[in-house]
Amino acid sequence: MSPSIAMPQYQSHKKVWALQIDRVEGDTIHFVKQHYAPVMAKPGMFARYAPVHGDYLVRYEDGYESISPQKAFEEGYALIE
Repeated sequence: MSPSIAMPQYQSHKKVWALQIDRVEGDTIHFVKQHYAPVMAKPGMFARYAPVHGDYLVRYEDGYESISPQKAFEEGYALIE
């Protein structure tokens, strides 16, 4: 069912921490920048989306982690180093 009127638009202004994913082996996420240790995915993290090379593991200020497809992440965030 689609809404009868357009949904409100939002623009992101959050700071997040993120690493680009190289590959996933089982529940282990490996990163493009190999000096970062692989991490185990939290239970359910891949329930909605299976990450591929180039996607991002994103951690928000409240500690919540998710996977973001590469295109969506790179269009919404800029590196602040």
